[in-house]
Amino acid sequence: MAIVMDVPGTDGLGEAVGVLREWQYDGAPMQLHPGDVGWFWRFGARATAAAVRTWSRDGRILAVGLLDGPELLRLTTAPDVRQDEQLAHQLVADLTDPERGVLKEGRAHVEAPVGTPVQDLLYRDGWNVDEPWTPLRRALSEPVEDPDVRIEVIGPEQAHVRAALQRASFDTSTFTEEHWRAMAAGVPYADARCLVAYDDRGDAVATVTVWSAGPGKPGVLEPMGVHRDHRGRGHGRAITVAAAASLRELGSSSALVCTPSSHAAAVATYKAAGFEALPEVRDRRRDANPFPAVRT
Repeated sequence: MAIVMDVPGTDGLGEAVGVLREWQYDGAPMQLHPGDVGWFWRFGARATAAAVRTWSRDGRILAVGLLDGPELLRLTTAPDVRQDEQLAHQLVADLTDPERGVLKEGRAHVEAPVGTPVQDLLYRDGWNVDEPWTPLRRALSEPVEDPDVRIEVIGPEQAHVRAALQRASFDTSTFTEEHWRAMAAGVPYADARCLVAYDDRGDAVATVTVWSAGPGKPGVLEPMGVHRDHRGRGHGRAITVAAAASLRELGSSSALVCTPSSHAAAVATYKAAGFEALPEVRDRRRDANPFPAVRT
């Protein structure tokens, strides 16, 4: 049977998120999570639908990709077809042909689970390895310690607080209250929470959004940030501990996060919050089309 790529549209987003939930399990390679789609949903349902790609065979979705920006495709597959050569060849054909509308010519990145044929095929096509990222995991089988700060779960009435903290934590962030409301209206947010930590003076100092994939499955932190004026005081550790506790309450089996290995402070913060570093992962990077199409 042929493998068909599709842009699911807003009506198909629920199915794409649903299969991503099914594919999460402890011990899986770091992969696209429903929470990644949920965080992208801040741009609205239409923009999210336009950024999602699915690959199906005989009516079954085998792979899901998220265009997380014009140059980055985040991709994963159903666990039982991770070594499927037909699927891998079709994925790479669609990713490397600019006329198929996934990635444009020139610089591009593909994030795919380690150990899949997709990684090898991209390498053969001239894609290099990109900078290393460090995945970190905390098991949630045991109760999580108290974070020792006041934590609030953010609802619509505090959306402005959450948005302001995001902008104060990331220099290039354009996150707004409207973005929060769009994200909270998305399908993945049914299994998510936004948390804010407050210091002894009552100032909002750190924030995180946690995304569950359902009971017994790993959840993710995406994103976590500390206000630039309140760093170096343990607030990052506190909000990360609170995130782990929140995911445990949601039924998650573990908490996952992934950060650039070059961000040593971030890696140290997650370790201080009880997360264990896993082997580094790397995207595949194309600086330019190594084999440009012949134009006549």
